[in-house]
Amino acid sequence: MQKMTLEEACAEFLLYEKSVRSLSENTVISYGKDLDAFQKFLGKDRLMDDLTLEDLRSCIGELSRQKKAAASVNRFIASVRSLFAYCRKFQYIQNNVALELKNVKLPRHLPVFMTGAEIDSLCECPEKTEILWAARDKALFEMLYSSGCRISEIAALKFEDLSKDFSSAFVTGKGRKDRQVFFGKDAVEALKVYLDERKKRFAQKEFYRQCPEVFVNQRGKKLSVAGMRWIVSVYSGTTGVNHHVSPHAFRHTFATQMISSGADVRAVQAMLGHSSISTTQRYTHITTEKLIEIYNHSHPHGGNKK
Repeated sequence: MQKMTLEEACAEFLLYEKSVRSLSENTVISYGKDLDAFQKFLGKDRLMDDLTLEDLRSCIGELSRQKKAAASVNRFIASVRSLFAYCRKFQYIQNNVALELKNVKLPRHLPVFMTGAEIDSLCECPEKTEILWAARDKALFEMLYSSGCRISEIAALKFEDLSKDFSSAFVTGKGRKDRQVFFGKDAVEALKVYLDERKKRFAQKEFYRQCPEVFVNQRGKKLSVAGMRWIVSVYSGTTGVNHHVSPHAFRHTFATQMISSGADVRAVQAMLGHSSISTTQRYTHITTEKLIEIYNHSHPHGGNKK
């Protein structure tokens, strides 16, 4: 059996995940951050086959002492498990001690979503304020809300992904899974206005060939995820509607309103690209709690009458 240090194993594992398994860049970066911390905790020259369950648990204890969020600790555990599974597969270790690691319990957080009035106000904000590029930003907001896409999926959206009438598109989500998403009338109209402006603004740059992505920055280059997050923060901040939200709130709002309107949970799961139905079912908890709130507020014996 080949002896391998922790440093060597991490480097080979990350290369394998990127080149052979073709995992997304963000996933590989996340693995890399966790495994860098793992090496700092235990020492990069430790042999993989010498690491014990107590060593791994000591790392988790150190993360707890650093007051890392439960989700961050569980991500670290998942990264370590993946590393050990890789090493066992290629016989760099005799026993996979990481199989004994248990996830820490996550606090129950319901997704943050916007009301109908809040989403309308935010989608109208670009035209009213003209802070940045109104047509582009309105199209961005309408498409996020209409489709339930992740911000990374919209940032990667290319012209070739769109249907001819712009009413749908194919996007690549987590795990490199493709799915079809849909855009409503308001989103389609906003997109057409934006694309017309973009074509005029960058006519000399061969509109379609210069940048294949749908959304661009003021220089005609691909609009990054960070750039989109900044745009949302500007319009939802004090210069806009003064109700700060994250880009993911559009996705949460889409899911909540779909289920509240009677859409089948399985259908919403497919539209969101969730691998597990339990992830989508979080939104049924939201609607149930909202019903309880309405009942307590409205019914004569609801308990909240004064």
